[in-house]
Amino acid sequence: MDRIYRAVMEQRLAPNTKLSEARLCETFGVGRMRVRRALLLLSSQGIIDLQSNRGAYVACPDKSEARDVFDARMLIEPPLVKQLAQKSDGTSLRILSDHIALEDAARARHERTEMIRLSGEFHVKLAQAGGNSVISRMMRELVTRTSLIVGLFGSSDTASCPDDEHTKILNAIHAGDARRAEKLLIAHLNHIQSGLDMDARKQPPDDLASILGPD
Repeated sequence: MDRIYRAVMEQRLAPNTKLSEARLCETFGVGRMRVRRALLLLSSQGIIDLQSNRGAYVACPDKSEARDVFDARMLIEPPLVKQLAQKSDGTSLRILSDHIALEDAARARHERTEMIRLSGEFHVKLAQAGGNSVISRMMRELVTRTSLIVGLFGSSDTASCPDDEHTKILNAIHAGDARRAEKLLIAHLNHIQSGLDMDARKQPPDDLASILGPD
């Protein structure tokens, strides 16, 4: 169900959207058991909520969970980039640099959904560069939850990470300036969080086929 994950990351699939098993079977052309296994996996990753007697819904974080997600990222990411600045390798830096180039290209083409997806994935790649598989899995879930939160409480201006901030973080890592990398990452997360309107809520779409149809 990579398409569901990607649709969430790109904020095309809004929080609280009902994921009907029958409609998913029709959309993907697969059997009900395969859909159920995929929904269980997505639930274990925090991407969807399985509600008794109601079915599956895209997870819908509330204000308290939104704060918890950003608090968790503040605990994990600043020390992570500080560590990367102290002992990063050339291969990891090239991967991150290439990824930022993809972000810049998507921004130049005004491809909003691609910008959103790539912006989130940059933070996952930062975790992967650290070489800790447990932290990488945690960051994947936290980034996905962040995408849900931004999709629920953000505006079009906060849909993706602000211009140049990823580049500045990577430049500090490349220069071995651990303190600056840490400060930039903290400012970056604060920037994203401050752009959210925690009293706003967006309505979920109804046409799953058009959102999750063939790539």
